[in-house]
Order: sequence, then structure tokens, then C-alpha cells
Amino acid sequence: MSGPADAPAKGLPRWLNPVWLVLGAIVSVQFGAAFAKSLFTLTAPTAVAWLRMAAAALIFWVFARPRLRGRTWPEWRVVIGYGVALATMNWSIYMSFSRIPIGLAVTIEFLGPLAVALVGSRRARDLVWVALAAVGVVLLGVFPSTVDWIGIGFALLAGAAWAAYIVLSGPTGAAWEGVTGVSVGSLVGALVFLVPGLVTGGTSLWQPQVALLAVLVGVLSSVIPYGLEMVARRSIPASVFGILMSLEPAAAALAALLILGEQLSVVEIIAMACVIVASVGSTRTLAKAPAVNE
Repeated sequence: MSGPADAPAKGLPRWLNPVWLVLGAIVSVQFGAAFAKSLFTLTAPTAVAWLRMAAAALIFWVFARPRLRGRTWPEWRVVIGYGVALATMNWSIYMSFSRIPIGLAVTIEFLGPLAVALVGSRRARDLVWVALAAVGVVLLGVFPSTVDWIGIGFALLAGAAWAAYIVLSGPTGAAWEGVTGVSVGSLVGALVFLVPGLVTGGTSLWQPQVALLAVLVGVLSSVIPYGLEMVARRSIPASVFGILMSLEPAAAALAALLILGEQLSVVEIIAMACVIVASVGSTRTLAKAPAVNE
């Protein structure tokens, strides 16, 4: 496990706490999501998702310049799977954004990493967090007339893709040094959605406003958060990182409110709180679990 949460990362000024880097990454991602949704009036969500992946891939490729020669098939297999998971996650959450509020979509999507955190648990106390997250999901169906089940379905797909992304991140990072894994994975994702992006975007893709906002979204949603998290993870415990990431749904709702004027109902806010508390609780209890076979 890494050092204490308040220990400065190597090469960083002592006043620059890694916790603030993680919080900055969260804010960047969710404001990027809000700006992405603002693009839906100009072009299709699938086109926006592709533009984000293409912009991020281009920026990562310029700076990382990944080595491709001499790679083995297992290395390619894991990075291709990682890229497909990344692309599916980005596309499906944007499709969800187009139908339901961002805060609600991210709350449902967050069930993916929560499931990954709990899947290996064998303790009865963790069932409490599973039940709490389930209560949050059930609450979303209290008023069926206000529920867009297609939007919720896309959010659940994004959560499943996020879970796959988490599972594949470790092997990808081990096989592809530095940021080369995310660079190649982003390129894979951009290629997967190249044709759907071009077809759904059509001539709107050539509008300067669309291109500039897409670059902004790519920087806010991919480049900045990945860089900040990569630096922060060098000195922040995984348990603290997990708890901070549990703030994603709340940050998403705040960004959507400030940029898009989206408001959640009381029931949706309670559902979000259930998922956040379940995530924080599972992270804390799993962090306290005794290590096995160390």
C-alpha cells in the first residue's frame, strides 16, 4: 500500500496534497461531461463520444509516442480489450446523458466499480452496502412515469463497461509502460467508433464550434484527469482514492446544475446518496480487511 494520504507525491511541492489532485480529476471529468452534453444540440451523442476519444487519442499519442514494434499478441489482446471497454463506457454514458440527467446517469454507472469492489468479499457486513446500493436503484423506479428506462439501460451498460475497464487496467498498465496503454487504448476506442461517429455526426463534425468543444471535452474528460490521478496514486492509499472517487455522482450533479441547469428530484438525490454511502462504506470495510497471502 502507498504512503499516508497527506504525503506529497515524489517530485511535487510539499503543499500540493495528492487528495487535491484526485478531487481536481473528478471535477475535470464531470465538467467535461457537462460540456459534452451541451454539444448534443449540435451533433449526435455518438459523434460526441467519438470526437472525445479521437481528441484524447491524438493528444496522448503526441506526448506518449508508444512503442508498437515487438509487442506480443497477449499485450495487444489486453490493450484491445481495454480500448473496447473504454470506448463502450464513453459511448453508452453519453447515450444515457442524452435521455436522463447527468447526475442520475453517473449514479447508476457507479454501480459498476462498486460491484468490482464487492465481488470478492465474503463478509456478511458487506451485504449492508450491497443492500444500500440496491435501495438507491429501487428508489429510481418509485415514480415510473418519470423514469426513462432506455437511459437507465445505457447507464447500466456504462457501469458494466467501467467494471471491465477497471479489471483490465491492471494488466494493461503492466504490459504497456507509462501512459502508452491508455494512448493505444484510446486509439482503439476511436477506431471502433470511427464509422458510427462519422455517420451520425455528418456535416456537423466540420463546424469549428463542434471541433473546439470536442477538444475541450477530450482534455477535461481524459487527458487532465488521467494525468492527475497517475501522479496522485503514487502517494495516496487505494482506500482513500476509492472514497474520493465515490464523490463522482455528486460532482456530476453539481456540474450539470451549474452548466446545464439540470436539477434532480428529492427521490433521485436520496438514491444518489445511497449509492455514494454504499461506495464509501464498502471502500472503508474492504480497506480494513486483513491481507491474504501477502
